[in-house]
Amino acid sequence: MLLVRHTYRPGWQFPGGGVEKGEDVMMALRRELHEEVGVIVEGEPELFALYANSRHFPNDHIAFFIVRSWRLPVIPEPNREIAEQAFFPADQLPQDAHPTTVARIGEVFRGRPRDPIW
Repeated sequence: MLLVRHTYRPGWQFPGGGVEKGEDVMMALRRELHEEVGVIVEGEPELFALYANSRHFPNDHIAFFIVRSWRLPVIPEPNREIAEQAFFPADQLPQDAHPTTVARIGEVFRGRPRDPIW
C-alpha cells in the first residue's frame, strides 16, 4: 500500500486531505491523490468506512476509501507537505507507521472490527 510521511506530522500515514468548497468527496479523493502522490485514480474507489475524528477536530469525519484501480506515471519530488512516499506490504510496515494507519490496515487486511473513531 502507498503511505506518505508528511513534513509537519510524525509517522507514515495514508495520503489524504480535505474536501474543498464546490467538491464532492469523490472529486476531493481524486484531486488529493493526484496532488499529494501523483496517483491517477481509474475506476471507482470503494468507500470502506466513515470515521469520526472528534479526538482531534470537533465535528470532523474521515472517509476512508480503497482504490484498487490506479496508475502512477510519475512519482512527485518531495515538497513542503510530503517529505516521502513509499509502497509497503501490509505485513511489513515501517516501525514509525502512525497508529491509525496500523489500525486501518488491521481492519482492511486482517478482518479486525472497524473502530468508529479515527
